[in-house]
Amino acid sequence: MALSDTRKPVVAGQFYPGTKESLNEALAKLIDTRSLKNDVIACMLPHAGYMYSGKVAGETVSGINIKNKIILLGPNHTGYGEPFSIMTQGSWETPLGVVNIDSELAVALLNNSKYLKEDRLAHESEHSLEVELPFLQYLKKNFAFVPITFMSGNLAALKAVGEEIGRLIIAKGIQKDILIVASSDMTHYETQEEAERKDREAIDAVISLDADGLMAKVKGLDISMCGYAPVIAMVTAAKVLGAKKGTLVKYQTSGDATRDFKSVVGYAGITIN
Repeated sequence: MALSDTRKPVVAGQFYPGTKESLNEALAKLIDTRSLKNDVIACMLPHAGYMYSGKVAGETVSGINIKNKIILLGPNHTGYGEPFSIMTQGSWETPLGVVNIDSELAVALLNNSKYLKEDRLAHESEHSLEVELPFLQYLKKNFAFVPITFMSGNLAALKAVGEEIGRLIIAKGIQKDILIVASSDMTHYETQEEAERKDREAIDAVISLDADGLMAKVKGLDISMCGYAPVIAMVTAAKVLGAKKGTLVKYQTSGDATRDFKSVVGYAGITIN
């Protein structure tokens, strides 16, 4: 594989430690490898700096059996690239090593989707997927993944992509081999009390697998949940795959790390089965 086909890390040394040794040390404190691992259809993980959201992400992945194939869905914070962006070729690198894109699965998703577009630009500087990879790498040395980012508030389109993902997984008969991961933080820069109040509403919609309800809560309560779009797609795909409910594993805010509760960001870890 040519060097140019490898996406280099862009937030190593910022959102998480920049060397293999220091990153392994950090993850060892956040992940309990001895926890009972459960098969889940999907999960939601936060994507802030590890000092803020690492405990939530770590506790959530500690209880998940990481699969051979992962579809990784995240929001597009940068504004670059396509509204529904998928990479189908190459690999991504973190300090823990290289993760290959599952080209066969990615191309099949692209070819069977009304909305997904082949696009690398949306992924070049985006952190929401990159920060999840080390958590997955720490627990499973070899897996392939499909990176998809969303920059759309079109509920029908988001649900359609989720349905496309779910139907393709069934058509390929790979339900037992795949994990869908949605990357999202919750309320941004409000008081602890307000963040907890708003985030409870959004979390209830997610664990109820209510995509319409999540969109209604986000819009109606003005919840600054950056990854509601990938979560809507994830929830929809999970329902196609037979999911019945979600479970909140852990919720906290940046205030738990900084002790500043006047302006916090919320983080939730959720599993879906």
